[in-house]
Amino acid sequence: MKIRVRDAGPADAAAIARVHVNTWRTTYTGILPDEFLAGLEYANSEAVWSAAMASDRPGASLLVAETAQGEVVGFAYGAPEREGDPTYQGEIFAIYVLQAYQRQGAGHRLFSAAARRLHEAGFDAFLLWVLKDNLPARRFYESLGGTYLTEKTITIGETDLIEVSYGWRDIADITGEA
Repeated sequence: MKIRVRDAGPADAAAIARVHVNTWRTTYTGILPDEFLAGLEYANSEAVWSAAMASDRPGASLLVAETAQGEVVGFAYGAPEREGDPTYQGEIFAIYVLQAYQRQGAGHRLFSAAARRLHEAGFDAFLLWVLKDNLPARRFYESLGGTYLTEKTITIGETDLIEVSYGWRDIADITGEA
């Protein structure tokens, strides 16, 4: 299946919200309470992603993966790292791909494109955070050369969870821009 990655625009906010909510519902079943996942709303997610696109944050990029028919089936968001890490100055905050399109290259394309954008923004290294119990995503990041860095406790809704970080010290290795 041909998947194309491109910059997201304001008209993509509803599609990104659909992917965001639907992937949380499939990915985090058994990790987050069912009632929390059922309570996720497309409108709230759309507002978040519309605001992210409107913020004009330096070094940030929001990308979508779409089918040949123009259906948005995934997205990625990268920007400067949020906690001031001196080594990993870029961060990929989100990579989500609808379940029906996983394991077909969309996630890899989004990851590579987001890493390339971080490199273009002047970052040499980046990290990302993933829920410790999200084993498929962790295996994916490990297969892409991510090095386990650390973990922390976060709260989503009323649930405390462990998040782990993976880092890539040389974006040029990923993007081929050495």
